Amino acid sequence: MLGGSRPHRRNIPRYHHKRSTGKRCFRCICCCYCCIFLIIIILAILSFYFYTIYEPKIPLYKIENLEVKAFDVQPDFSLNTEFQVSMRAENPNSNIGIIYGRDSYVIVEYTDTNLCSGKIPSFHQGIKNTTIVRIDLKGRSEFGSGLQEAFRANQKSGRVPLLVRVKVPVRVVVGEFPLKQFDVFINCSMLVDNLVPNKKIRVLSSHNSYSVQI
Repeated sequence: MLGGSRPHRRNIPRYHHKRSTGKRCFRCICCCYCCIFLIIIILAILSFYFYTIYEPKIPLYKIENLEVKAFDVQPDFSLNTEFQVSMRAENPNSNIGIIYGRDSYVIVEYTDTNLCSGKIPSFHQGIKNTTIVRIDLKGRSEFGSGLQEAFRANQKSGRVPLLVRVKVPVRVVVGEFPLKQFDVFINCSMLVDNLVPNKKIRVLSSHNSYSVQI
């Protein structure tokens, strides 16, 4: 109709922009997953190459010997001790060396009481190498009447329980390239026949456990 009012037309909403945005997001997600998958494949190939070529083996550690140089109970119920621990470190790898760092500790405990402590000297252990490390330990601790009675009973029975705790920073060397440093923790539960100064100590049993903190 001429001169008449035209009926109101609704604008039909269009969604092609949202569809385009959704497609772009989908493509981005696919690209991210493809990149992650590619990285995983590359890491798997590198790991396979490393293990095939270098054949890494876990180093072995063992407490070889324990010497008591001083074990003096004072009138004020304190205890002065001096020990020497000999630790055997074996690197069985033919292509991998090991650097032992400075921030280490060795602690000898008797029934949750620290008797003495010391440090492992820093050194570089070559391939296919076994090294005996001797560590001097000194300490002063509380040694009350109850602890003394328990210790005398252990000495009399010839079964004295000890715990040797070791922490050492380790850096693996592949070829000539040192890798990231990590900490190795060793706990050695021992049962010895005595802790008499300057007397040979016989290790009746021992159990080692290891953990690594990167």
